[in-house]
Amino acid sequence: MNDTKHDFEGRSALVTGAGSGIGAACAEALAARGAAKLFLNDIDAAGLEKLDLGQCEVVRVIGSVADPELWADLEGDLAGLDHAIVNAGVGAGGALTELDFAEWRRVMDINLDGAFLTLSTAMRAMAGKGGSAVVVSSTTGLKPVPGIGPYGVSKAAVAHMARIAAVEGAPKKIRVNAIAPGGVDTAIWESSEDFKRSVEAHGREATLKAMAKTTPSGRFASSAEMAETILFLLGDAAANVTGHVMVSDGGYTL
Repeated sequence: MNDTKHDFEGRSALVTGAGSGIGAACAEALAARGAAKLFLNDIDAAGLEKLDLGQCEVVRVIGSVADPELWADLEGDLAGLDHAIVNAGVGAGGALTELDFAEWRRVMDINLDGAFLTLSTAMRAMAGKGGSAVVVSSTTGLKPVPGIGPYGVSKAAVAHMARIAAVEGAPKKIRVNAIAPGGVDTAIWESSEDFKRSVEAHGREATLKAMAKTTPSGRFASSAEMAETILFLLGDAAANVTGHVMVSDGGYTL
């Protein structure tokens, strides 16, 4: 059996959206498993400061993943990067026929354009030595869900981007996979007014439990559970896996 306690020992990794949720859980898991240096990005500086990552060297990068200048400034520092987790994203609500174009562009700017800038920069930083990346997609990019059009479309797009990147990266010894989570208890739900009203009326746990009724497992996953799957795809145990979109949804897409 492989020892996973220190399987990222001495390595470097980039994690976007690391201030909370899945990104924060990934940063904590990487540090716990020996990562030597983490580049952590978020617009939430306070969220990044709260992370307890032990002796791991941390470079906090405050700003939007959709800002090309952020990546131009950071690219030189990322040279020799081992791993990247392309995670930053925002939610959205509204029927396509009622959605304002500015809202559509806001979601695409971060979820798709930002993911492209992150992944392309990370892959250039891995050139010459190889590495691996995981793009966080969603089951809403696989299964049409009404009322969240730009989010679902953006997540479908990044999953396919990961597959294209896997083909392009293979000759350079760069693996790229995607993960498509189902319901996960993260702060992204706070962008939904319906969710906030339900939490106020019934509490967060009851709200999530009610939402999870459409999932065969009957529950939403934790960020820590998602992080473990992401680190599997990122690490040596998945050395022969690339171009894969792994679904982790408690059976939601069945």
